[in-house]
Amino acid sequence: MKIADIELGEKPLLLAPMEDVTDPSFRYMCKRFGADVVYTEFISSDGLIRDAAKSLKKLEIDAAERPVGIQLYGHLIEPMVEAARMAEAAGPDIIDINFGCPVKKIAGRGAGSGMMRDVPLMVEMTRRIVQAVRKPVTVKTRLGWDEESKNIEEIALRLQDVGIAALTVHGRTRAQMYRGEADWTLIGKVKNNPQIHIPIIGNGDVDSGPKAAEMFDRYGVDGVMIGRATYGRPWIFREVKHYLATGEVLPQPSVCERVEIAKEHLRKSLEVKGEFVGILEMRRHLSNYFKGLPDFKPTRLK
Repeated sequence: MKIADIELGEKPLLLAPMEDVTDPSFRYMCKRFGADVVYTEFISSDGLIRDAAKSLKKLEIDAAERPVGIQLYGHLIEPMVEAARMAEAAGPDIIDINFGCPVKKIAGRGAGSGMMRDVPLMVEMTRRIVQAVRKPVTVKTRLGWDEESKNIEEIALRLQDVGIAALTVHGRTRAQMYRGEADWTLIGKVKNNPQIHIPIIGNGDVDSGPKAAEMFDRYGVDGVMIGRATYGRPWIFREVKHYLATGEVLPQPSVCERVEIAKEHLRKSLEVKGEFVGILEMRRHLSNYFKGLPDFKPTRLK
C-alpha cells in the first residue's frame, strides 16, 4: 500500500488519531511495537490560527515517528486551509482531515462527523486543502450521519475526485457514536467499488490479529487503523503483525513485562513533557496498562 509516494508495505497497520491519547510518547511506544503510520491527536484549526499553545504543542513530531500524520478538524474552510499550511510547515508526512469525530462539542458545531450533513462543504473544504499543501492529504470519516443517511460510497468518490491520497472509514454512523458493532460490510463496498482507486483503510472494532485478518482478507481493505484497542496496549501492533505472518496468537505480556513497558513509556513522557506534565499526563495511560489484570493490587502497591 502507498499513500502518495509513501510506501507502507503489505497490510499496513495505522495508529488512529485520538484526543488525549496519541501524544508523542504514546506514538513512540506504538511505533516501537510496529505501527506503520502514527497520527497526532486531532488539532483545532481555530486553535492553530489563534496560536493557542496547546494546539501548537500538538504539531511537534519526532523523526523516529515517521511516517507521521497531523490531523486537523474545523467547520470553516478558510481557517482549515490556513491551519493545513501551518501543519505542513511542522514537517509531517501526511495531512489528515477529521470528518469522523462523533463527540457533541465537535460534531454539534459542524466539524468532525458533523460535516457529513453538508457533503458539498466537506468536498469543497477538502479540495481547497489539497490545493493549498504539497503533502498528501487523507481523510478519516464514518459511514454517514445516521442509519438513514449512510452516504459513504458517494462521499468516497467525491473526495477521491478532489485529490485525497487515501480514505479511512470507521464502520459506524455518527448517531451510533461507539455503540454496537462496526459495519465492515459497507467499508468493503467502498473498497471494492471499481471506480475507487485510492487506498481504503478500515477502522472500528479491530482489537486482535484474527479481526485484522478478517478485515484484510474478507473485506479487502488496503490498511487497518487501530484506535481504542491500543489503550494501555501499544503492543497490539506486534500481536497483529505476528498473527498476519504466522496465524499464531501471541500470549499477552506478563505483569512484569507490562511494568517495564509502562516505565519506558513514562521515561519517554518525561523526556518530551518534563517531570510535572509528563507524570500528570501519564496517569491516564498507566491505569490502562494494568486494567483487568487479576491480583495486580500487590504489584501496584510495590
